[in-house]
Amino acid sequence: MCAAVGALVLAAPGCGVLSPGSNGQTSDDITVTSTMIREGEAIPARFTCKGEGVSPPLRWSGLPDETESLAIIVDDPESVGGAAVHWVLYGLDPENPELPEGTVPQNGKQGQNSKEQAAYDPPCPSGDTAHEFRFTVYALKADIALPDGAPLDQALGAVASNTLARGRLIATGGR
Repeated sequence: MCAAVGALVLAAPGCGVLSPGSNGQTSDDITVTSTMIREGEAIPARFTCKGEGVSPPLRWSGLPDETESLAIIVDDPESVGGAAVHWVLYGLDPENPELPEGTVPQNGKQGQNSKEQAAYDPPCPSGDTAHEFRFTVYALKADIALPDGAPLDQALGAVASNTLARGRLIATGGR
């Protein structure tokens, strides 16, 4: 299963685990920020397995006018054994420009992560290898018609096939 997910994650156009610009049809126009995470700096312990393990607060702007829904994918493309998806959240209202710390909005749904759990799996930075933890917000052209707990491959595929634009905040860990 892990190998199949890793292959899907690397191949799916528009997914958070791809490098910017890998899908020529997806713009990187969304600006993603956080009051607790700074671009390119170490992820605070609070949001990792070494702290409370809660999801960080995120804010975004620059959504295309035709955005019908939002999704967030948190991943580590350099995880041991291949890319790891820590969180898949979809069904977010584009009228709300933020996600408070440790929350899933009432209308939000969580797909399974790489550990087959429908939850935020806090990154666990350790070792001598530096990791990037990517918090990617996707503007979608339609709401994703999947239930809470959808399998990772289905959730990533649905996000990829509906992506209009994306934006990313990258934190580091390890080393």
